Amino acid sequence: MGHHTQYIHPDLKLSRFDDKFYKADVLFEQHLLVWIISGETKIVQGDQTHWFGAGDTLLFPRNQLVTVINYPKDGLPHQSAVMHLTPQRLTDFYAKNRVDIQPDPAPVFRTFGRHPLLKSCLASLIPYFELKEALSEGIVSLKIEEAITILRSIDASIDPVLANFNEPGKINLADFMEQHYQFNMPMDKFGYLTGRSLTTFKRDFKKTFQTTPQKWLTNKRLELAHYQIKEKKRRPSDVYLEVGFENLSHFGHAFKKRFGYAPGSASQQEP
Repeated sequence: MGHHTQYIHPDLKLSRFDDKFYKADVLFEQHLLVWIISGETKIVQGDQTHWFGAGDTLLFPRNQLVTVINYPKDGLPHQSAVMHLTPQRLTDFYAKNRVDIQPDPAPVFRTFGRHPLLKSCLASLIPYFELKEALSEGIVSLKIEEAITILRSIDASIDPVLANFNEPGKINLADFMEQHYQFNMPMDKFGYLTGRSLTTFKRDFKKTFQTTPQKWLTNKRLELAHYQIKEKKRRPSDVYLEVGFENLSHFGHAFKKRFGYAPGSASQQEP
């Protein structure tokens, strides 16, 4: 049971989830190329929800927030092959290939469906996980360069995404928080993504919202959950993870304290 990760190299791993679901608000420091072997993945970004299944390939750009929920399916665990596209490897690749590009300042996650070239590239990694020894650097470099070359051949707009090595700069705090409050992560990460130290983030937050980050986040998440349950007629068990809560019991307690009734009763309340 639980989560198992097998590395054959720091940049190549096989990830497996055996539980009924696994949810994480992710912020990767490197680009990740993920091929789903079995199970299902739900991705929530803002007000958009996307579902992916076995055979799909996804690219998660670095420093971009996204909620990922992995589910087993058809009696099989959720399993995926993951390739890290590190800034150093990408810098070397673009320098070697003499490509001059302008980085994309706001990349978003991408899906390539069940593209046969990406499937062939990532599926060819699976036998290496059966080896007892670590994979040689030479083979790893070849496989990662193959993946980058395929991405560039099937998506003409991918270069500005892969070549984005910039760190987040200072941005409008209110706009960012209004768009990303459902993500559950440490305050220093919110600060990092808005171009601030933790101390500066808390100070600017208090000045902007006249309250603490945690109180504001809890209230915003409860308001979104109330809307989803009451207006969209969704079940509390389908909502609490998406809005930023980690525990259904804690969500129910906080919801009742805020609105005066349990989440399951929200849809029956008068306007």
